Amino acid sequence: MSDVTYYVAMPFLIDADGSPVAGTAEECQTSTAALRRAEMLARGAGHIGAVAFSRSGDPMTGEFGDARLLRKFGNVPDDLATL
Repeated sequence: MSDVTYYVAMPFLIDADGSPVAGTAEECQTSTAALRRAEMLARGAGHIGAVAFSRSGDPMTGEFGDARLLRKFGNVPDDLATL
């Protein structure tokens, strides 16, 4: 099977200790949709920011490349290696 690209918007919140944590990621149909959704999520109640990113790979084998950041919105941690 050929590679598939997934587009994702993910908000960031503050936990009880005051540290930023990733919220629930939302899959989007296109990169543009992910960018728009991330911008909206960044402005949501309790959110400090959001990111839009993509990942490509083969869903049949479960092998995916690293996430590719499309854009950050708001106050997002610099280290996004866990995407």
